[in-house]
Amino acid sequence: MKAVALLKALGLALLLCCGLPALAASEGRTVQALDTGWRFMRADLAHAEQRDLDDRAWPTVSLPHTFNGLDGEAGGAYYRGPAWYRRELRLPNFVAGQRRFLQFDGATLVADVWVNGQHVGQHRGGYAAFRFDVSEQLHAGLNRIAVRVDNAEQPDVSPLGGDFTVFGGLTRGVSLITVAEPHFDLMDDGGPGIAWATPGLSPEPSSTPAALQVNARITGAGAATLRLQLLDARGRVLHTHEQALSNGGAPLRIVDTALALAQVHRWQGVKDPYLYTLSAELLRGHRVSDRIELPVGFRHIAVDAQRGLLLNGQPYPLHGVNLFHSGRPGKGLAVSAAEMDEDAAILNELGVTGLRLVHFQHPQHMLDLADQRGWLVWTEIPLNSKMAETPEFRANLAQQLRELIKQNQQHPAVAVWGVGNEVYRSDAAVVELLAELNALSQQLDPTRPAAYAHCCAADDHAMARQTPLIGFNRYYGWYDGAFEDFGRWADRAHAQTPDRPMAISEYGAGASALQQADPPARPVPASAWHPEQYQALFHESYWRQIRQRPWLWGSFVWVAFDLASAGRHEGDRAGINDKGLVSYDRKTRKDAFYLYRAQWSAEPFVHITSSRYTPRPAGAVDIKIYSNAAQVTLYVDGVALPTQEVDQGMAVWKGVALAAGRHSVIARTDQGAADQVEWLATPAKAEQ
Repeated sequence: MKAVALLKALGLALLLCCGLPALAASEGRTVQALDTGWRFMRADLAHAEQRDLDDRAWPTVSLPHTFNGLDGEAGGAYYRGPAWYRRELRLPNFVAGQRRFLQFDGATLVADVWVNGQHVGQHRGGYAAFRFDVSEQLHAGLNRIAVRVDNAEQPDVSPLGGDFTVFGGLTRGVSLITVAEPHFDLMDDGGPGIAWATPGLSPEPSSTPAALQVNARITGAGAATLRLQLLDARGRVLHTHEQALSNGGAPLRIVDTALALAQVHRWQGVKDPYLYTLSAELLRGHRVSDRIELPVGFRHIAVDAQRGLLLNGQPYPLHGVNLFHSGRPGKGLAVSAAEMDEDAAILNELGVTGLRLVHFQHPQHMLDLADQRGWLVWTEIPLNSKMAETPEFRANLAQQLRELIKQNQQHPAVAVWGVGNEVYRSDAAVVELLAELNALSQQLDPTRPAAYAHCCAADDHAMARQTPLIGFNRYYGWYDGAFEDFGRWADRAHAQTPDRPMAISEYGAGASALQQADPPARPVPASAWHPEQYQALFHESYWRQIRQRPWLWGSFVWVAFDLASAGRHEGDRAGINDKGLVSYDRKTRKDAFYLYRAQWSAEPFVHITSSRYTPRPAGAVDIKIYSNAAQVTLYVDGVALPTQEVDQGMAVWKGVALAAGRHSVIARTDQGAADQVEWLATPAKAEQ
């Protein structure tokens, strides 16, 4: 088992942050990261693909990299156009029978690749991984790779719109895969070439037998043996299956087989995200020609219009956030695995049970984290706000959906395939498009339902009925209406189609931690004034209404973290959508973050709201705390106020007198958690 663990570690280290499933190094396959030593130019240069171009004056960058790190978050226009990346690659003498593939984990939005001056392919779509077979273009010694990346809007490449910056560049890693023949298919829409499913798994956990269905796509001539092993979470081999493969001469062999198991340990979401490992090997005699590993989770997911989402036969409260990648100031989406780990730690602190990964395919590392932490995932393609009528556009969407499913179906965390979000039209063309995407989704993966996030047409419009599941994006009390309209609307929508499972795919309000008002007046969304307290009031009301409706199969706050959206000019700065529960730089958890932590997390804590509201007017104030404790005692300048029972995560001391001057406020819970703030109260005259 030490050898297995070492192979796992090697594969993960070589793939770094953003690769496809851990393709462990073996005698038949190696993965070489190519993330350093790139030369870069943000311009379109003639002949930049030529092998002997002198690029020594170009700046050197490392991947992941974006060329919109600053202008993409500044507000207003930002560079959308071509840029070039070039790199040298020295290789040793080749071993006969090996193949080589360049893997790009993401290149926004259209990428053309040359090796030694020869064009090896183009990929259209910015967020999925893709590979090119470069076996004939590479040679021993010095090689040169050139990549032209263009993030300009393309009429036939999705997304055509959206409330986010389209960061251009090689925003995820690049690697060289060297593999012997035969090997698992590396040209299967960027997928690993092997997939698993658990058909017939009963909804109720029991000791009844289970089957692991395995589909392997194998390329390359020659007789071989397919060896499958299922390992438990401790790395112990539980089941081995070997199958001889004859040399039929076909360029692609597809093998379906099943592993029968007497009983299995279920993947139970955040309660117990138990993972097995499927090891798949191809052997020529005693030599391993290829080997990969995939995570496996045995779980049964169903969605009921009255009971909500059912995990292994039991109602599972699916509450969480929309995660718009792990973007960071100055980096855009070109982030590291460590930064994604930081986001996961914050989400774990918050207590989410699910994520909606918007509005395009996310890095494999984030899906791995969801598997490991037990978060159910809704992940989607970038059909957002706009669509085109052309066959080329539809073909591109189909391509991106194939890539999304082929590259992510091995993740037990994935529960729902998203086929679109907020298309701002409601004619027959969009209905037909959504129907096509839903059909393709079910063809590629009949084990998971598709969903559409609906916004701007009637709740029961045909475009909202093309997928088995529907989600609604609703912002009553922010863009229009009042907080209480949400519950009344939800009941009407549910009554219209009581047999249709529905979720709240987005809800939220803007907030700046730099802007304080208590109590706050209702802000104008497009204005420069987004007080933090209003966002908290919005979410207090929404969550109270959501928890009263257990038939909702899921609810997702918009959004986990503030994000770059170049077209916005509101809140405390331009270029940022500030509806996050946490700031763009991850340094500030807004009050609303702690409201949800009080509802979702079991880790003892208490938080005094409006802690940043200082200086503040002297006089009588209401002091509010969020906590998951049963009781909280408040101390103002060392004097204890009456202990309060915490009701639905909140307690309020009304009319607390704060004279002009400095004040210390401390909250202590019956669990031993504490929080403290210092406020400066100023006379009313000083505030004017």
